[in-house]
Amino acid sequence: MVKLRVLTAVASLAVVLACGGCGLGPGAPTKGISLTVSSAFGARHISTVSRSKVPGSETVMRMLERSFKISTRYGGGFVQSIDGRSGSANHTDWFYYVNGVQGSKGAATTAVHAGDHIWWDLHDWSATDNIPAVVGSFPEPFTNGIGGKRYPVTLECASDVDAACKQVTKAMTAVHVPASSQLLGTGSGPATLGIVVGTWSAIRSEVAAELVAHGPGASGVYARFAGPEGRALQLLNPSGQVARTLGAGAGLIAATADSSSVPTWMITGTDPAGVLAAARALTPAALHDHFALAVDGSTRVPVPVPASP
Repeated sequence: MVKLRVLTAVASLAVVLACGGCGLGPGAPTKGISLTVSSAFGARHISTVSRSKVPGSETVMRMLERSFKISTRYGGGFVQSIDGRSGSANHTDWFYYVNGVQGSKGAATTAVHAGDHIWWDLHDWSATDNIPAVVGSFPEPFTNGIGGKRYPVTLECASDVDAACKQVTKAMTAVHVPASSQLLGTGSGPATLGIVVGTWSAIRSEVAAELVAHGPGASGVYARFAGPEGRALQLLNPSGQVARTLGAGAGLIAATADSSSVPTWMITGTDPAGVLAAARALTPAALHDHFALAVDGSTRVPVPVPASP
């Protein structure tokens, strides 16, 4: 079924990419663009290129072609290889993200905007071909937004994680992003980037948390909490199987979204100590090129966890 969804999406991409970016037209040059290429959910960094200025009509596909040798399939509508690294029939393909949000249309019709962080990753999609949001481009999408549009940011904190909430506020201030505080459970709204801070037992009724509880097929997050109070954090491998289980003091930074809203970020954990540990990892250096990040005391564990050899 997942393979069918990918092939259906590829067929759609072939149509829109045949346009080659038509209709975008020339515009004002953009500045400060970065393009990262990696594999295995960011575990293997391949290359990063930066451009101080690119044409105003630049698209994600054009920038990739300017920087790397690529091959395509399905009539040119799907990236098969980048610098010789190819997808395979064994549930491995290239996916792209802009400012931490998975591309929703063909790369040739996705315009590049000022400050965009474009990220191509070659990974296993056997558990899901839909990972709506990743955390590895932080402080994106908070600083430059999505599709060239910046969104207001809200911060919802549970009552028993005051230290973690203050730490998240400090982290957002450090990247020059103001966040308005509101009570947990009031909701950030579909046009607001939300950050939810609390133990899993406190946030589990949030829409984003409910997606995570239904597994990577629903949320794109390769982790889940177990037990009646969420006292265990299970980390999954690319196939969606439990690879490691963490207990007291474990935290998680992850992001997801449903089809009608922009991403919600979760700073959560098995207990307040775990939430605080996760909050302390909310930095560009700690999150760099990770799809999601678990924290076990002072140990940071990118997820998904690599499959055993």
